Amino acid sequence: MKRAYRLRTPEQYQRVRRDGRTWDAGMLMLNAAPNRRRTSRCGFVVAKRLGRAVARNRIRRRVREAVRLLYPQIAPGWDMVFIARSPALAEIAFPQLQALVQQLLQRAGILQASVSGSSDNA
Repeated sequence: MKRAYRLRTPEQYQRVRRDGRTWDAGMLMLNAAPNRRRTSRCGFVVAKRLGRAVARNRIRRRVREAVRLLYPQIAPGWDMVFIARSPALAEIAFPQLQALVQQLLQRAGILQASVSGSSDNA
């Protein structure tokens, strides 16, 4: 995911957690807050209680990739923080993980209808 599409500072994460709304899907949670930008930015949080660094990084990479594939359909102007809540995220099938991310984004009203069938790599 490109640098311009990521939350990078602790203050950015804190603002989303403080000012945004939360949606929960069991294994994954989404906090989202509007921003004043033309792009949407994403951040990913995996707690230490979910395993050692290798497992946490695997979860982070898989969730980031699921979001990256859906990024062209995400409405601009949102800051989002995805919070992993289960170590099972490292083991579930990737299409199931994608469906979980898509469900969260739809419930939050952030996912737009697919305008074109292009697979833009964001």
